Amino acid sequence: EKAPRFVVWATKDPSSANLQKLQIIKGWAENGQTYERVFDVFCSDGLHPDAKTHRCTDNGTKVSLADCSYTQNKGATELATTWTDPSFKPSERAFYYARVLENPTCRWSTYDALKAKLPIPGSVPPVIQERAWSSPIWYTPAAR
Repeated sequence: EKAPRFVVWATKDPSSANLQKLQIIKGWAENGQTYERVFDVFCSDGLHPDAKTHRCTDNGTKVSLADCSYTQNKGATELATTWTDPSFKPSERAFYYARVLENPTCRWSTYDALKAKLPIPGSVPPVIQERAWSSPIWYTPAAR
């Protein structure tokens, strides 16, 4: 059996940061253990996933904690690709879902602290990377 081929496409929220990368998350069970692997399948800014790790390098975006401004000229307004699982096993049950990550931005509590002229809370990271994801797609081997 051939490996499934996925078409992944995401567009940015017009009032948020640019997109940094598309990912496929694969989950499966083997010998009673569950596993999950993240594949970066498309990177912004002309970057490419590493052939061994299947991960993108950072695209170099920065966030200023002085005013929550962030790099505007990195990332993309739209990311799209097709992807085939390089580790596909026709006999293995698996699930896949797509995820897209934005460039980093300030967390809402950081925006609020700056607006109120208060110290940025130290209980949580001041910067986050917003993301969106799809419903899972389940692969079940054909009955033998």
